[in-house]
Amino acid sequence: MTIATNIKTRKHTTYLIDGQLKDWNGSMADVFSPILSAEGDAVLLGTTPDLQEEQGLEALAAARKAYDHGRGEWPTAPAAERIKSMEKFISLMEPKREEVVNLLMWEICKKRSDAEKEFDRTVEYLRDTIREYKNLHREGSHITSVEGTLAQIRRGPIGVVLCLGPFNYPLNETFCVLLPALLMGNTCVFKPAKYGVLLITPLLEAFAQSFPPGVVNIIFGRGRTLASPIMKTGHVDVLALIGNSKSSNALISQHPKPNRVRQVLGLEAKNPAVIFPDADIELTVKECVKGAWSFNGQRCTALKVLYVHKDIRDTFLEAFAKATDDLKSGSPFDDADVTPLPEKGKVGYMQDYVSEALAKGARVVNQRGGEVDGNLFFPAILHPVDRDTSIFKEEQFGPVCPVLDFQDFEEVLTDIAESDYGQQVSIFTQNAETAGHCIDHMVNQVCRVNINASCQRGPDSLPFTGRKDSAVATLSVKAALRSFSIRTLVASSDKEQSLMEEVIAGGHSSFSSMHYLL
Repeated sequence: MTIATNIKTRKHTTYLIDGQLKDWNGSMADVFSPILSAEGDAVLLGTTPDLQEEQGLEALAAARKAYDHGRGEWPTAPAAERIKSMEKFISLMEPKREEVVNLLMWEICKKRSDAEKEFDRTVEYLRDTIREYKNLHREGSHITSVEGTLAQIRRGPIGVVLCLGPFNYPLNETFCVLLPALLMGNTCVFKPAKYGVLLITPLLEAFAQSFPPGVVNIIFGRGRTLASPIMKTGHVDVLALIGNSKSSNALISQHPKPNRVRQVLGLEAKNPAVIFPDADIELTVKECVKGAWSFNGQRCTALKVLYVHKDIRDTFLEAFAKATDDLKSGSPFDDADVTPLPEKGKVGYMQDYVSEALAKGARVVNQRGGEVDGNLFFPAILHPVDRDTSIFKEEQFGPVCPVLDFQDFEEVLTDIAESDYGQQVSIFTQNAETAGHCIDHMVNQVCRVNINASCQRGPDSLPFTGRKDSAVATLSVKAALRSFSIRTLVASSDKEQSLMEEVIAGGHSSFSSMHYLL
């Protein structure tokens, strides 16, 4: 799969530390597109700074200085000032829409409609976050009296945040943790993912202009070179990582006081779909195609294993295979459903999954399954799949989907209970008794049960989390603000009412205030 569209190679040399866009004269990292040229060569999109440990520690020092043990300008700033900074950032971000969308397509091959949706959804998420922050502030703008004690309760910042974003949603998933962390008064060091790194560069100026020096610091380079030394200092208070549990465990273990690190983690998942005999086949196939193959299955919320009742197995597989083979493959610029995979060597990994499953008795159900064109791997449906295969046990994070049949629902429950993952499940049935039975058994295994719908994150106002190795903490417009803050209160005897009234009426404290944000 090739594309004739031209792109101007961009050599990006700056990074953001302590409010300054610094120019890098050292080694650079090449950024290639998964899209190949007409000659079959990788397309060079540009270069970014390959920063070293020294710059990583410099960024950390700037964030620590800005936080200053909670005494800095940003953590002590009135809520209205933080909101003003966030609103300025949004206003500077919006004009970059086409540039960021274009880079999303080139760098990670997200089709245009999805790239546009990611940008627009992110902007709306930030606006919703501001609205929720105002609600949170209003909740703390009153004093309660409990058993002779006057108390005002608000949420305060935690400290310095190390934010590591993912490649599959490099804008949305990253900003859904980074910006709430900032709004709550924390300071941050942010390192973009290896893939989807150039698309952050048009926004560096907006960060520099919107937030005080040191509040947000953006560095480019390898995680082992930058993140590991930062964690080893012991000066990180929150690790915000969207990735996998191996990475998060490795980083946390390097912190000298891991018990002091709050973790906000979105990790891997192996979300199953369970399809009962009375399922609406047309609806089920539609949702499974969307759930398994959206962005080539490169989503933590993707459907990664399907359980189909034996009574409808053949009917479902025939329809699912046809709907999958009808997907359009090609360039993200043509809004194709199946696009090239950005990770180096990922096509080979997908082929390995298929080969092992075939060797243990599976077959590729759909005719186009496993077709390769450059970095593009057409989705492959495997059935029947042995439980002693990698594709059954691991999160494939790509366009290969194993299918197992079942007669007794207890078999499925056992698999899900014994799985290392517990994010979501999709249940397909038209029977209320079956749905109710599934709900009661699944809610203690996963954190979201979807009825006749594919697994998903949205709407963004709903909690997004997981059990076991799938997540730590909860994200949503409301929950993210709480994940990056801690409840703090000021208390006094009710005999000190006149003093507290004087503090509040005289405007002597930003915290102990009844100022009401509209």
